Amino acid sequence: MEFEGRDIISIRDLTREEIDYILNIAETMEPIAKTGSDLLKGKVMASLFFEPSTRTRLSFAVAMYKLGGNVIGFAGPEGSSVMKGENLADTVRTVQNYSDVIVIRHPREGAARLAAEFADIPVINAGSGAEEHPTQALLDLYTIRREKGRIDGLNIALVGDLRYGRTVHSLAYALSNYKDVGLYLISPESLKMRREVLEEVRGKIRIVEGRSIEEFLPEIDVLYMTRIQKERFPDPAEYAKVRGSYRLEAKTLE
Repeated sequence: MEFEGRDIISIRDLTREEIDYILNIAETMEPIAKTGSDLLKGKVMASLFFEPSTRTRLSFAVAMYKLGGNVIGFAGPEGSSVMKGENLADTVRTVQNYSDVIVIRHPREGAARLAAEFADIPVINAGSGAEEHPTQALLDLYTIRREKGRIDGLNIALVGDLRYGRTVHSLAYALSNYKDVGLYLISPESLKMRREVLEEVRGKIRIVEGRSIEEFLPEIDVLYMTRIQKERFPDPAEYAKVRGSYRLEAKTLE
């Protein structure tokens, strides 16, 4: 299966066969997390994080180092020429001259795809606004498969901020590739799953919408909790209304 030179902007850019292939390769590479490798010796990853990140930014960097590569880039726009007025296209055009792949996180939806249009090297979307987070979806699928032994036939609940949470958008798209999946969408009314996501996945998998975790808990195989995305709310008062809407306690799972 050929991936050389390809971007990963949306999980929808990958077929089920390609997703399963990536998951299989990831499984065979798990030992490298401990032993390391020179697979990417001489290669450079540009890490362009225009938005705060701990886990995603560091996991990409560690993966690159473990494979023998190097990392350049910045964590926050204040570390780039964006603060001097440089636009995204010019940043990408410049950075590609120093690197072999660009990993980008940006607060604006569509930014990763825009970067890919101006780059002559592969671009990986590490989170674009409230839109998508395809690499997180791949990791989530990998975890589900490892823990449950399969993805087909599972009932999976996505709980919390389904409107602004980009991880749940990508995961919903990804799950629609699998057979007999039940997708339970549990959120406050104001944070329901985005219409375009529902339109894309409806008909491919079974959709159940609700407000209560407890109501559906006996039917659920996987419970996926996502935080309320405070930074995405245009009105702080609206955030205050839904803050702490869902808390998972041990007694809930008993």
